[in-house]
Parts: sequence; structure tokens; C-alpha cells
Amino acid sequence: MKKLFTVYDRYIFMQILTTTLVAILLFTIVWIAPEMLLNTIKDVLDGDYTAKTGVLILFYELPKILGKAFPVGLLLGSLFTFDKLCKDSELTIFRAVGMSFKRILVPVVTLSLIFTYLCFITYDKLIPISCQKLAEIKGSRTVTQFIYTKKDDKGYPKQAIIVSKFAQNKMSDIIVLNFSQQVFNDLHGLSNIHVAESGEKGTNSEGQPCWNLSDITSYVINEDGIFHEIATKKHGEILTGQDAEDALSLMVNSTKRDRDITNKDLWKYILLLKRENLDETYRLMLNKYFQRFLHPFVCVLLAVLGCILGFNKPREQRLIGFTIAIGCIFVYYITLPFFDLLAEKGVLHPIITATIPPAVFLFAIISFYKTKDL
Repeated sequence: MKKLFTVYDRYIFMQILTTTLVAILLFTIVWIAPEMLLNTIKDVLDGDYTAKTGVLILFYELPKILGKAFPVGLLLGSLFTFDKLCKDSELTIFRAVGMSFKRILVPVVTLSLIFTYLCFITYDKLIPISCQKLAEIKGSRTVTQFIYTKKDDKGYPKQAIIVSKFAQNKMSDIIVLNFSQQVFNDLHGLSNIHVAESGEKGTNSEGQPCWNLSDITSYVINEDGIFHEIATKKHGEILTGQDAEDALSLMVNSTKRDRDITNKDLWKYILLLKRENLDETYRLMLNKYFQRFLHPFVCVLLAVLGCILGFNKPREQRLIGFTIAIGCIFVYYITLPFFDLLAEKGVLHPIITATIPPAVFLFAIISFYKTKDL
């Protein structure tokens, strides 16, 4: 019985693993050194952080870099390895003993599948955890301005809640606009306005989730739009039940980037955006969700592409392969925001915008494979 993983496979596997790890290390150093490292050192010298805190900040920044470094490292690692194997005529020996180019790619694909899994775990688990740890180290960030509109079954606004400042579930300077049932020239009138100095999500006397407001001033408006009664009270509640949960989820997640959220929570957020008819944000996040699964697969494509670009004949210009590889990396990352915008604006469906970059790499692999006649 023939071995599935021969000594040739182990040799190529270890060669590409070594160069890939070196490429990932260099990419990480280049990415972290110019600004992130200098700013952290500056904060430590200014006394904003201790030396230990500075090291922890750099450590928790690493997953965000590794998510990008894995595909780049595989591309450069496989390219450097195959270029060296060609230069030393080792691939010629492999071909002479009957190994086809597709068979030579087996250890490359095996290694790239391992990094694909690592890349997926990095985006799903490590990056959200590191972002949470960084937030804890740097302190809760106060975010300004969040607006939530509660609508009836016909889509007409019933209530608008404006939160001027919030941090997690603590809020301040809240304005609640309650709309009347009357509509004048397609404009909904107001029945009353509540202004609260602070608020937080809690539970009411029945044990249901709600938003508890404190130090409230209420303004009652008549049909002519005139304030005819002003009252104050210490406490009050709004948005009971699922509405309270949904509004808090929208408020908290609106301050986060997609990378700060796990796949499970991101999917829940997407379903909530769809229920609330927040179409642009829904399409953008759906595009990001699909990218979570397709971006790791790019590791396999770039590894194979690097092998093809590095597989040169003795007199071929090797600089061309390296130039194409760097160009592919640049184009891939520079065009991702463009496809995000196409999805957000509804020009293309999110599944299409998320699929185009990997599809382009697949097309490039097929084209270079035929051109090089491997």
C-alpha cells in the first residue's frame, strides 16, 4: 500500500511551513512597527500605561494582524519555496521520478487547509476576544448619539428614542418622542416628549426587560402642537420586553466593527437588522458575514497561486512572479472596501460581493496554470 504522505511531501511541507512562518512574522512586524508600536511606547513613556499594560495591548492587537497575515504568508511562503526548489533543480528531480505538478501541490494544499482553519478561528473567536480585552484595558468608550424608532404594524413611527451618550447599557440625556395617531400633510404629530437625565437597561416589576429612566421631565402636547402641561418624576420605564432587548442590541452593536463580533452574534445582529428594516447596515453586515467563511478559503487559493508563480523555467525572470504576488495582495485588500460599498448600497447582492475576490483568485490560478503549461 502506497503512503499517502511520502518523504517528498514532508520535505515540501516543512519547507513551505518554515518560509510561511517567516513571512507571517515579517508581515506582523511591518504592520505593527510604524504606528501601533510607537504610539504604545509613547503612552507608556507618558505614564498613561504601565510597561505590562503596553505589552498586553500589543499582544491583544496581534489577532487582528494575523487574520490578514495568514493568507499573505502562505502566498509569499509558497512562492519563495517553489522559486528556491526550481532554482536548485529539486522540482525537476521530483518531476523526473514521476510526480506531477498536481501531486506536488498535495502538501501545499494540506498546509493551507490548516491555516484556513486557523484563519477562521482567528476571525470567529480570537479577534472578538482581543477587542473585548483591549476595551477593558483602555476603559469603556462613551459613544454619542443613538436613535431608535419603534414602528407599528403599518410601518408608521410610534416612538422615537434619542440617546445622546451611552457606554454599554448606561445612558444619559435621553429624549423620548411619542407620536400621536394623527397625521398632518404626511407628518406625524407628537403627543408628548420625555427628557431624562439618565437611564439603563433593567427589569420592571413583572420581571420583563425594560429601559429604566431617571429624573424625567414630561411635556404634553395638544393637537395644535402647543405644550399645555409640564410634569417631572424621578423614575419611569420605556421599551418593555423584546423591544428593550432589540434596542439595546442595536445600540451596542452599532458602535462595534464586524470584527468585534463572533459569527454567532453577528448572525443574530443581522437578523435583527432585517427585522428593523435597516437595509443598508443589514446588507453590509451580511456581506461581512459571508466574508468570514470565504476569506479563510483565500488561504488555499493564494498558496496554490504562489506555487504556480514560483514554478519557473531556468531562464524565466523570477522578479515577475514576486511582482504579481505583491500586486495580488495589494489589489485584494484595497478592493474589499469597494465591494463592501457595493453590498451596502444594494448594487450587488452580498453573496456576490463576498464571492468575487476568491473567484478572481481562482480565475487567476487557472489562467497562470494554462500559461505556464504545468
